[in-house]
Amino acid sequence: MHWPLISEQIAAASGKHFSPSAPRSVGGGCINSAYQLADGERAFFVKLNQGETLAMFEAEAAGLAELAAADGPRVPQPLCTGIAGGQAFIAMEWIDLGRQRGDSAAEAGRQLAQMHRRTREHFGWEQDNTIGSTAQPNTLNADWVAFWREQRLGFQLKLAARHGHGGRLQERGARLLEVLPVLLNHAPEPSLLHGDLWGGNIGYDSQGAPVIFDPAVYFGDREADLAMTELFGGFGADFYAAYREAWPLSSGYSTRKSLYNLYHILNHLNLFGRGYLSQAEGLIERLLAEARG
Repeated sequence: MHWPLISEQIAAASGKHFSPSAPRSVGGGCINSAYQLADGERAFFVKLNQGETLAMFEAEAAGLAELAAADGPRVPQPLCTGIAGGQAFIAMEWIDLGRQRGDSAAEAGRQLAQMHRRTREHFGWEQDNTIGSTAQPNTLNADWVAFWREQRLGFQLKLAARHGHGGRLQERGARLLEVLPVLLNHAPEPSLLHGDLWGGNIGYDSQGAPVIFDPAVYFGDREADLAMTELFGGFGADFYAAYREAWPLSSGYSTRKSLYNLYHILNHLNLFGRGYLSQAEGLIERLLAEARG
């Protein structure tokens, strides 16, 4: 079995002997299998996948390290990645998750705004990563409109075409790419983003402090993170009020929110199939209507 090899690599990375009991299966989403590995003194969260997915785990570890260096929500500290028994793995800090307390959601909003204050000169990131199991290119670009056109919507539309979603989606999608400057008519800073901030990727530790995980990190418009929090819900009014108090949003966010969430709808189309096609097409039509004024 691969567990002794993983335990050895955890011991080497942590500099301390680690001889865990049998791994305990835990929820890890639909992409990876996930386990708690513990020896009675220390515990780690370990995700497994096929050996060819090692680069995905390496990018996740780098993304967690990037987020950990920001003055924002807590993230699990990444420990090591590697191959064991033909399987790729990532091991990170185990955090016991609890429930929100009175100020937990507001604190999450304040901390996210603070994380977004971490900026760089270019949009993108030093390495590509994944959004779910889909490749996410992050080629650096000083132009936000060009980045969103080429690395986000354009990339997903091309992938959709390869998956057989042509016709109206491609025709209207191409038109949307042409009018992006009308819709993205502001000048955002390249803020550090979680990149995949839906309700399933935030929790609260035993003290009620916010914890974010499973990132798809890059530097982009901070509104893209906020937009995704609204896509599936679960964050609450206190979260948004605290964020806006810490860093108010510019006018036009409601339109840009739809544009940013189109990326995730297209990704769901590419991951899960035609059930998301009409939603994607409808969103594109609404955005084109907005662009026409």
